[in-house]
Amino acid sequence: MNDADLFTVKILDKEYRVACEKGEQENLLRAARHLDERMRDIRRMGKVLGGERIAVMAALNISHEYLQQDSEGSVRRKVIESRLRSLQEKIELALHQNSQLEV
Repeated sequence: MNDADLFTVKILDKEYRVACEKGEQENLLRAARHLDERMRDIRRMGKVLGGERIAVMAALNISHEYLQQDSEGSVRRKVIESRLRSLQEKIELALHQNSQLEV
């Protein structure tokens, strides 16, 4: 394997062998723990039966949260970019005014 090893994670009491890049094992374990927790929560609620359906519901919930955060991040980026443009314009104006005073 290219710089990847097989690594074992446990999700809903089942073990899965997953290819994992060297140095990324801790991130893989964190992701597996997160997924396991989400799937256990869904199973505990009792509204969804079957491991596959639980996995799909967990994936949908996690994807929804990710997209929501990504969207919120996009709005924040736009606000920051706007503020940076405004600051740049003020700096350029101040530099221009300063150069006018020196002449």
